[in-house]
Amino acid sequence: MLYHLLLPLTDFISGFNIFRYITFRTAYATVTAMFICFILGPAIIDILKRYQVKETIRREGPSSHYVKEGTPTMGGVIILLGIIIPTLLWSDLTNRYIHLLLLATVWMGIVGFIDDYMKAIKKHPKGMVARWKFAGQITLGLLLGGIIYFYPPSGEFTTGTGVPFFKNIIIPLGILYIPFVVLIITGSSNAVNLTDGADGLAIGLVGICAAAFGAIAYITGRTDFSGYLAIEYLEGAGEMSIFCGALLGSALGFLWFNCHPAQVFMGDTGALALGSALGTLAILTKKEVLLVIVGGVFVIEVLSVMIQVAYFKMTGKRIFRMSPIHHHFELLGWPESKVVVRFWIAGIIFALITLSTFKIR
Repeated sequence: MLYHLLLPLTDFISGFNIFRYITFRTAYATVTAMFICFILGPAIIDILKRYQVKETIRREGPSSHYVKEGTPTMGGVIILLGIIIPTLLWSDLTNRYIHLLLLATVWMGIVGFIDDYMKAIKKHPKGMVARWKFAGQITLGLLLGGIIYFYPPSGEFTTGTGVPFFKNIIIPLGILYIPFVVLIITGSSNAVNLTDGADGLAIGLVGICAAAFGAIAYITGRTDFSGYLAIEYLEGAGEMSIFCGALLGSALGFLWFNCHPAQVFMGDTGALALGSALGTLAILTKKEVLLVIVGGVFVIEVLSVMIQVAYFKMTGKRIFRMSPIHHHFELLGWPESKVVVRFWIAGIIFALITLSTFKIR
């Protein structure tokens, strides 16, 4: 909005030319998102308290988490406002990459909101029936995959996917790209949801991923950088950096309230929306396989659950004391804050490895 309002004034005031620069708008989208969270966060938390929108801690979780019973949930509303408003203010709203990112984020935010509403307000312990949640994820994946396949966001966009550490290996998927998108959206949204089990854990990791994808989007949208690194150039992709800036700022702003001891939880409203946003960023930057590396901690969390369930069904025994794996470390005696910070460190390492793949090929 500001981009469209102020950039045309360059003819009269040369200083407004700064709005042409993605780096400037990304920085201010980040700052704007943080301030939105700081300003609106306390008011939204008070509303959640007033309407008794509170978290119910599952009894099979770590006993140390029982003190969190009654903490307001559905704080993902704060995150969504912190992402959407700055993106609308600072990005080029004619850019189709931005349209798709906002569609994916809002769509899964609505699905998560319904799930939280059913759990916290309607008092259904399991919230939305699992098959309906999957239906929302699959429908979004089919919609995004269909749009990208039949009406790609730029002329350079292909339905092949690259292989990390190799320059010229592209796996052509053709029409199979649509179910591939469904898999990414479903997997990424569920991965963030599973990881959201310790104060600040998921939102901190999302912020790290947002910073990495912001750099990737900027490089992908520039002919000089993408040419030098021999990666796919996608016209207009750099605009996604503004969305990533808003995502990073929103993560930092929400972390202010979500760090231990948390004043509010994001709930499925935030977790599903954030996972969907990360998956969509991977798809639109053509770094689908790299999502496994940049989101390495999320992948480990999911794998820990899958391994635990499979092993228990086969042997009746557990490999981990509890899954997802962050609970395992808590039960080993690590304080929750130590688990979170160490997982953040692992997330930073994965992000750096991701960026290194552009040169180590």
